Amino acid sequence: MASRVGIYIGRELGAYGYEEKPWFRPHERLEAFLAELRRQGLDREAALIEAPPASDADLFRFHTPAHVERVRRLCARNEGALDHGPTLARETVEVAATHVVGAVMDACRRLLAGELRRAFVPIAGFHHAHAGEARSYCLYNDCAVALSFLSQQGLAGPIAYVDIDAHHGDGVYAAFAGDPRVVVADIHEDGRTLWPNSPASPGAGPVSGERSAAGEGAARGTKLNLPLRAGATDADFLEAWAEVEAFVDGFQPAFVVFEGGADCLAGDPLAHLALSPASLRHAAARLSALADRHAGGRLLVLGGGGYDARNLAAGWCAVVASLLAPAPRGAA
Repeated sequence: MASRVGIYIGRELGAYGYEEKPWFRPHERLEAFLAELRRQGLDREAALIEAPPASDADLFRFHTPAHVERVRRLCARNEGALDHGPTLARETVEVAATHVVGAVMDACRRLLAGELRRAFVPIAGFHHAHAGEARSYCLYNDCAVALSFLSQQGLAGPIAYVDIDAHHGDGVYAAFAGDPRVVVADIHEDGRTLWPNSPASPGAGPVSGERSAAGEGAARGTKLNLPLRAGATDADFLEAWAEVEAFVDGFQPAFVVFEGGADCLAGDPLAHLALSPASLRHAAARLSALADRHAGGRLLVLGGGGYDARNLAAGWCAVVASLLAPAPRGAA
Protein backbone atom coordinates (compact mmCIF):
# COMPACT_ATOMS: atom_id res chain seq x y z
CA MET A 1 0.00 0.00 0.00
CA ALA A 2 2.84 2.40 0.83
CA SER A 3 3.92 2.45 -2.82
CA ARG A 4 0.57 3.79 -4.04
CA VAL A 5 -0.05 7.23 -5.47
CA GLY A 6 -3.37 8.91 -4.68
CA ILE A 7 -4.98 11.51 -6.96
CA TYR A 8 -7.87 13.54 -5.58
CA ILE A 9 -10.91 14.19 -7.75
CA GLY A 10 -14.60 15.00 -7.33
CA ARG A 11 -17.23 17.39 -8.64
CA GLU A 12 -17.03 19.69 -5.62
CA LEU A 13 -13.25 19.96 -6.00
CA GLY A 14 -13.53 20.76 -9.70
CA ALA A 15 -16.10 23.49 -9.07
CA TYR A 16 -13.43 25.93 -7.88
CA GLY A 17 -13.58 28.77 -10.39
CA TYR A 18 -15.62 31.66 -11.74
CA GLU A 19 -17.85 31.74 -14.82
CA GLU A 20 -16.91 35.40 -15.21
CA LYS A 21 -13.23 34.58 -15.74
CA PRO A 22 -12.57 32.67 -18.99
CA TRP A 23 -9.20 31.38 -17.73
CA PHE A 24 -10.67 30.12 -14.46
CA ARG A 25 -14.07 28.60 -15.15
CA PRO A 26 -15.47 25.91 -12.84
CA HIS A 27 -14.66 22.29 -13.74
CA GLU A 28 -12.61 23.10 -16.85
CA ARG A 29 -9.19 22.83 -15.19
CA LEU A 30 -9.86 19.51 -13.45
CA GLU A 31 -11.59 18.05 -16.51
CA ALA A 32 -8.70 19.00 -18.80
CA PHE A 33 -6.24 17.29 -16.46
CA LEU A 34 -8.32 14.14 -16.05
CA ALA A 35 -8.85 13.82 -19.81
CA GLU A 36 -5.09 13.89 -20.40
CA LEU A 37 -4.49 11.57 -17.44
CA ARG A 38 -6.82 9.02 -19.02
CA ARG A 39 -5.37 9.53 -22.50
CA GLN A 40 -1.92 8.66 -21.14
CA GLY A 41 -3.28 5.74 -19.11
CA LEU A 42 -1.91 7.18 -15.88
CA ASP A 43 -5.30 6.91 -14.15
CA ARG A 44 -4.95 3.11 -14.21
CA GLU A 45 -1.75 3.27 -12.15
CA ALA A 46 -3.02 5.53 -9.35
CA ALA A 47 -5.77 5.47 -6.75
CA LEU A 48 -8.46 8.03 -7.59
CA ILE A 49 -9.90 9.41 -4.36
CA GLU A 50 -13.02 11.56 -3.93
CA ALA A 51 -12.17 14.75 -2.06
CA PRO A 52 -14.00 15.02 1.27
CA PRO A 53 -15.00 18.35 2.85
CA ALA A 54 -12.79 19.77 5.58
CA SER A 55 -14.00 19.94 9.14
CA ASP A 56 -14.13 23.30 10.89
CA ALA A 57 -11.42 22.00 13.21
CA ASP A 58 -9.09 21.56 10.26
CA LEU A 59 -9.90 24.99 8.80
CA PHE A 60 -9.15 26.50 12.20
CA ARG A 61 -5.68 24.95 12.24
CA PHE A 62 -4.66 28.06 10.28
CA HIS A 63 -7.66 30.33 9.68
CA THR A 64 -9.44 32.34 12.33
CA PRO A 65 -13.07 31.45 13.05
CA ALA A 66 -13.96 35.04 12.14
CA HIS A 67 -12.44 34.60 8.68
CA VAL A 68 -14.29 31.36 8.00
CA GLU A 69 -17.57 32.89 9.19
CA ARG A 70 -17.08 35.97 6.99
CA VAL A 71 -16.24 33.91 3.90
CA ARG A 72 -19.32 31.71 4.37
CA ARG A 73 -21.61 34.65 5.07
CA LEU A 74 -20.52 36.67 2.05
CA CYS A 75 -20.39 33.68 -0.29
CA ALA A 76 -23.94 32.70 0.68
CA ARG A 77 -25.10 36.01 -0.83
CA ASN A 78 -23.37 35.32 -4.19
CA GLU A 79 -22.48 38.97 -4.64
CA GLY A 80 -19.47 41.22 -4.17
CA ALA A 81 -15.90 40.21 -3.49
CA LEU A 82 -13.87 38.87 -0.58
CA ASP A 83 -10.84 41.05 -1.24
CA HIS A 84 -10.04 44.11 -3.37
CA GLY A 85 -11.88 42.68 -6.35
CA PRO A 86 -10.69 39.47 -8.06
CA THR A 87 -11.91 36.96 -5.46
CA LEU A 88 -15.65 36.98 -6.03
CA ALA A 89 -17.93 35.78 -3.23
CA ARG A 90 -19.66 32.67 -4.57
CA GLU A 91 -21.23 29.85 -2.57
CA THR A 92 -19.97 27.20 -5.01
CA VAL A 93 -16.40 28.43 -4.55
CA GLU A 94 -16.65 28.29 -0.75
CA VAL A 95 -17.88 24.70 -0.98
CA ALA A 96 -15.06 23.90 -3.39
CA ALA A 97 -12.48 25.57 -1.14
CA THR A 98 -13.70 23.48 1.79
CA HIS A 99 -13.21 20.33 -0.29
CA VAL A 100 -9.72 21.49 -1.32
CA VAL A 101 -8.70 21.69 2.32
CA GLY A 102 -10.47 18.39 2.99
CA ALA A 103 -8.56 16.66 0.20
CA VAL A 104 -5.22 18.04 1.33
CA MET A 105 -5.83 17.03 4.95
CA ASP A 106 -7.02 13.55 3.92
CA ALA A 107 -3.84 13.17 1.86
CA CYS A 108 -1.67 14.26 4.79
CA ARG A 109 -3.26 11.70 7.08
CA ARG A 110 -3.00 8.88 4.54
CA LEU A 111 0.65 9.69 3.89
CA LEU A 112 1.44 9.76 7.60
CA ALA A 113 -0.37 6.43 8.08
CA GLY A 114 1.53 4.82 5.21
CA GLU A 115 -1.63 4.23 3.15
CA LEU A 116 -0.11 6.33 0.35
CA ARG A 117 3.49 7.04 -0.63
CA ARG A 118 2.70 10.09 -2.79
CA ALA A 119 -0.45 12.16 -3.20
CA PHE A 120 -1.52 14.71 -5.79
CA VAL A 121 -4.35 17.20 -5.32
CA PRO A 122 -4.69 19.01 -8.67
CA ILE A 123 -7.09 21.72 -7.51
CA ALA A 124 -5.10 22.91 -4.49
CA GLY A 125 -2.23 25.16 -3.54
CA PHE A 126 -4.15 28.36 -2.81
CA HIS A 127 -1.09 29.94 -1.27
CA HIS A 128 -2.10 33.62 -1.14
CA ALA A 129 -4.75 33.54 1.62
CA HIS A 130 -3.76 34.74 5.08
CA ALA A 131 -5.14 33.52 8.39
CA GLY A 132 -7.80 36.21 8.41
CA GLU A 133 -7.92 37.32 4.80
CA ALA A 134 -8.86 35.97 1.35
CA ARG A 135 -6.54 37.07 -1.45
CA SER A 136 -6.23 36.59 -5.20
CA TYR A 137 -8.70 33.71 -5.76
CA CYS A 138 -7.63 32.04 -2.50
CA LEU A 139 -10.39 31.69 0.12
CA TYR A 140 -8.61 29.19 2.35
CA ASN A 141 -4.87 28.51 2.32
CA ASP A 142 -4.78 24.71 2.11
CA CYS A 143 -0.97 24.78 2.04
CA ALA A 144 -0.80 26.63 5.37
CA VAL A 145 -3.47 24.40 6.92
CA ALA A 146 -1.42 21.32 5.98
CA LEU A 147 1.86 22.81 7.17
CA SER A 148 0.31 23.85 10.48
CA PHE A 149 -1.00 20.31 10.98
CA LEU A 150 2.20 18.56 9.92
CA SER A 151 4.43 20.72 12.11
CA GLN A 152 2.46 19.51 15.15
CA GLN A 153 2.81 15.77 14.44
CA GLY A 154 6.11 15.24 16.22
CA LEU A 155 8.01 14.23 13.09
CA ALA A 156 11.73 13.65 13.36
CA GLY A 157 12.65 16.61 11.14
CA PRO A 158 11.25 19.80 9.67
CA ILE A 159 8.53 20.04 7.03
CA ALA A 160 9.70 21.21 3.59
CA TYR A 161 7.45 23.36 1.40
CA VAL A 162 8.71 23.81 -2.17
CA ASP A 163 6.74 26.10 -4.50
CA ILE A 164 7.41 26.64 -8.22
CA ASP A 165 4.10 28.33 -9.05
CA ALA A 166 4.73 31.48 -11.13
CA HIS A 167 3.34 33.60 -8.28
CA HIS A 168 5.09 33.90 -4.95
CA GLY A 169 3.44 31.97 -2.12
CA ASP A 170 3.17 35.10 0.00
CA GLY A 171 0.50 33.73 2.34
CA VAL A 172 2.66 30.72 3.20
CA TYR A 173 5.78 32.81 3.66
CA ALA A 174 4.00 35.31 5.92
CA ALA A 175 2.54 32.50 8.04
CA PHE A 176 5.83 30.66 8.63
CA ALA A 177 8.51 33.34 8.24
CA GLY A 178 9.36 32.96 11.92
CA ASP A 179 8.82 29.20 12.24
CA PRO A 180 11.99 27.09 11.93
CA ARG A 181 9.94 23.88 11.75
CA VAL A 182 8.87 24.79 8.19
CA VAL A 183 11.55 25.06 5.49
CA VAL A 184 10.34 27.11 2.52
CA ALA A 185 11.89 27.25 -0.97
CA ASP A 186 10.01 29.27 -3.58
CA ILE A 187 10.91 29.83 -7.25
CA HIS A 188 8.60 32.35 -8.93
CA GLU A 189 8.39 35.12 -11.48
CA ASP A 190 9.64 38.45 -10.16
CA GLY A 191 6.57 40.23 -8.83
CA ARG A 192 7.57 43.43 -10.61
CA THR A 193 6.42 41.97 -13.92
CA LEU A 194 3.21 40.33 -12.70
CA TRP A 195 -0.24 41.94 -12.60
CA PRO A 196 -0.89 44.83 -12.21
CA ASN A 197 2.55 45.31 -13.77
CA SER A 198 3.91 43.65 -16.91
CA PRO A 199 7.28 42.88 -18.54
CA ALA A 200 6.74 45.93 -20.76
CA SER A 201 5.90 48.12 -17.78
CA PRO A 202 7.56 46.65 -14.68
CA GLY A 203 6.78 47.91 -11.24
CA ALA A 204 9.24 49.61 -8.93
CA GLY A 205 9.92 49.13 -5.27
CA PRO A 206 9.80 46.06 -3.03
CA VAL A 207 7.60 43.06 -3.80
CA SER A 208 6.99 39.80 -1.96
CA GLY A 209 9.37 36.96 -2.62
CA GLU A 210 12.61 38.86 -2.97
CA ARG A 211 15.80 36.92 -2.35
CA SER A 212 16.43 38.88 0.82
CA ALA A 213 13.33 37.25 2.39
CA ALA A 214 15.14 34.44 4.21
CA GLY A 215 12.99 34.07 7.34
CA GLU A 216 12.80 35.93 10.61
CA GLY A 217 14.22 35.49 14.10
CA ALA A 218 14.99 31.88 14.96
CA ALA A 219 13.85 30.86 11.46
CA ARG A 220 16.35 33.08 9.65
CA GLY A 221 18.03 30.94 6.99
CA THR A 222 15.20 28.40 6.74
CA LYS A 223 13.54 30.21 3.81
CA LEU A 224 14.80 30.63 0.25
CA ASN A 225 13.12 32.86 -2.34
CA LEU A 226 14.39 32.87 -5.92
CA PRO A 227 12.61 35.28 -8.29
CA LEU A 228 13.05 34.61 -12.02
CA ARG A 229 12.99 37.19 -14.79
CA ALA A 230 10.02 37.29 -17.15
CA GLY A 231 10.73 34.93 -20.07
CA ALA A 232 12.90 32.61 -17.99
CA THR A 233 13.46 29.23 -19.68
CA ASP A 234 14.07 25.66 -18.56
CA ALA A 235 17.81 26.41 -18.37
CA ASP A 236 17.15 29.29 -15.95
CA PHE A 237 14.84 27.10 -13.91
CA LEU A 238 17.34 24.24 -13.67
CA GLU A 239 19.99 26.63 -12.37
CA ALA A 240 17.61 27.89 -9.68
CA TRP A 241 16.39 24.36 -8.96
CA ALA A 242 19.88 23.11 -8.19
CA GLU A 243 20.13 25.72 -5.45
CA VAL A 244 16.66 24.87 -4.11
CA GLU A 245 17.35 21.15 -4.03
CA ALA A 246 20.64 21.54 -2.20
CA PHE A 247 19.00 23.93 0.27
CA VAL A 248 16.08 21.62 1.07
CA ASP A 249 18.21 18.48 1.13
CA GLY A 250 20.45 20.02 3.77
CA PHE A 251 17.56 20.14 6.25
CA GLN A 252 16.68 16.43 5.79
CA PRO A 253 12.93 17.08 5.95
CA ALA A 254 10.59 14.48 7.42
CA PHE A 255 7.74 15.40 5.04
CA VAL A 256 7.72 17.25 1.71
CA VAL A 257 4.94 19.44 0.31
CA PHE A 258 5.35 20.59 -3.31
CA GLU A 259 3.29 23.20 -5.13
CA GLY A 260 3.80 22.45 -8.82
CA GLY A 261 1.95 25.33 -10.43
CA ALA A 262 1.59 24.95 -14.20
CA ASP A 263 1.36 28.71 -14.65
CA CYS A 264 5.17 28.63 -14.90
CA LEU A 265 4.78 27.10 -18.37
CA ALA A 266 5.15 29.14 -21.55
CA GLY A 267 1.92 30.78 -22.71
CA ASP A 268 0.06 31.01 -19.42
CA PRO A 269 -2.30 34.00 -19.63
CA LEU A 270 -1.51 35.24 -16.10
CA ALA A 271 2.30 34.92 -16.04
CA HIS A 272 5.35 35.36 -18.26
CA LEU A 273 7.72 32.46 -17.67
CA ALA A 274 8.67 30.17 -20.56
CA LEU A 275 9.20 26.78 -18.96
CA SER A 276 8.20 23.43 -20.49
CA PRO A 277 6.60 20.42 -18.73
CA ALA A 278 10.11 18.98 -18.48
CA SER A 279 10.84 21.41 -15.64
CA LEU A 280 7.82 20.24 -13.69
CA ARG A 281 8.73 16.61 -14.34
CA HIS A 282 12.30 17.22 -13.18
CA ALA A 283 11.21 18.96 -9.97
CA ALA A 284 8.73 16.22 -9.09
CA ALA A 285 11.26 13.47 -9.80
CA ARG A 286 13.99 15.11 -7.74
CA LEU A 287 11.65 15.78 -4.82
CA SER A 288 10.45 12.18 -4.98
CA ALA A 289 14.05 11.04 -4.58
CA LEU A 290 14.60 13.54 -1.77
CA ALA A 291 11.46 12.34 0.01
CA ASP A 292 12.68 8.74 -0.34
CA ARG A 293 15.99 9.68 1.29
CA HIS A 294 14.64 11.61 4.24
CA ALA A 295 10.86 11.37 4.59
CA GLY A 296 9.89 7.75 4.09
CA GLY A 297 8.72 8.71 0.60
CA ARG A 298 6.06 11.07 1.92
CA LEU A 299 5.46 13.66 -0.80
CA LEU A 300 2.27 15.72 -1.12
CA VAL A 301 1.87 17.61 -4.40
CA LEU A 302 -0.56 20.50 -4.88
CA GLY A 303 -1.50 21.56 -8.42
CA GLY A 304 -1.28 25.30 -7.83
CA GLY A 305 -1.89 27.75 -10.67
CA GLY A 306 -2.17 27.11 -14.38
CA TYR A 307 -4.71 28.89 -16.55
CA ASP A 308 -4.11 27.41 -19.99
CA ALA A 309 -5.93 24.08 -20.16
CA ARG A 310 -3.43 22.32 -22.44
CA ASN A 311 -0.51 23.55 -20.35
CA LEU A 312 -1.88 22.40 -17.04
CA ALA A 313 -2.94 19.03 -18.46
CA ALA A 314 0.54 18.42 -19.83
CA GLY A 315 2.33 19.83 -16.79
CA TRP A 316 0.32 18.05 -14.13
CA CYS A 317 0.50 14.74 -16.01
CA ALA A 318 4.28 15.16 -16.18
CA VAL A 319 4.24 15.50 -12.40
CA VAL A 320 2.04 12.41 -11.98
CA ALA A 321 4.32 10.37 -14.23
CA SER A 322 7.23 11.25 -11.93
CA LEU A 323 5.23 10.32 -8.85
CA LEU A 324 4.34 6.94 -10.35
CA ALA A 325 7.94 6.02 -11.07
CA PRO A 326 8.96 3.10 -8.83
CA ALA A 327 10.92 3.94 -5.70
CA PRO A 328 14.54 2.78 -5.82
CA ARG A 329 15.37 -0.54 -4.20
CA GLY A 330 16.01 -0.05 -0.50
CA ALA A 331 14.06 3.22 -0.20
CA ALA A 332 12.34 3.70 3.14
